[in-house]
This record gives sequence, structure tokens and C-alpha cells, in this order.
Amino acid sequence: MDAQLEQLAAAPAPASATATGVSSSRRHRGVLRFPLVRQLLRFTAVGVVCTATSLALYAFLRPHLGSQPANATALILTSLMNTALNRRLTFKITERHRMKRDHLNGLIVILVALLITGGSLGVLHWINPAATVTDELWTTTLSGFAATAVRFTLLRHWIFRRARHR
Repeated sequence: MDAQLEQLAAAPAPASATATGVSSSRRHRGVLRFPLVRQLLRFTAVGVVCTATSLALYAFLRPHLGSQPANATALILTSLMNTALNRRLTFKITERHRMKRDHLNGLIVILVALLITGGSLGVLHWINPAATVTDELWTTTLSGFAATAVRFTLLRHWIFRRARHR
């Protein structure tokens, strides 16, 4: 029995698995064959979770801290979660090597997002000083879309460029 197991372990992998590095059962079809499409779908799923969390934190903190501090707090807290989830799920990076650097660079990316969303809140309050929390939530959500596009681009082409094709 042991000899049979050793022979199976020593046998070469099928040609289709070795040529592509992926077994034929895991091959993607249609638009999913493009790594960018798969990454965008995973990034979107992470973004939905992080956006919902950020909006809930903002709505909870806004009455106690004011709009700008509540926005900054919610964004910074959810950015740590966002970087960790995107690192693991979107870009398939599982090793711990460079994790601290990835998170530090993620904080730079979140500062860019904070400038975009905080700037939009500033513009909202300049245009409408009596803006409601609902107005602020809509403003941060819409400006968050722009911040999200910038975040994906920076994550894909700067922070996680080593995993662009996964």
C-alpha cells in the first residue's frame, strides 16, 4: 500500500495542470477569465461591506463628534478592515511578508479618500450650512464612489502590484 502511495505522489501532474498552473476544473470562463474582472468583483464585494460599515459608524458618531471627525474616524477604522480584506480576498495575498508595509501604504490611500470625502463635506457645508445628516450621508456616499475608483487604482497598481494577475 505504501509503495502505491509513493508512486502516486511521484507521478507527474496532468499536462493541463502543469501548463497553466491551474487545474482544468478551476479555469475561468467568459469575462471571468480576465484577472481584472475577478478583482473588480471581489473589490466591489469588499467595498459594499466596508461602505455599509463606514456609513453606520458615521451615522452613530455624527451626533457626538460632528461631521468631519465622524467621517475621519469611520473612514480610518474601516480602511484598516478594507486593506486587510482586499489584501486577502481581492488580490489573494496570504503571506505575512510585507503586511505592515501594505497597511501603512493603505493608510496613505485612505488619506487620499479622506481628502476626497472630507472635501466634499466641506463643499456641502459651504453651499448649504444647514445640511442634514442625510445630506451628509449622500455626499460622503457619492464622493466615496470617486474615492473608491482612486483606491482600487492605487491598490492594484501600487500597493498590490505584485498580485495584479491573480
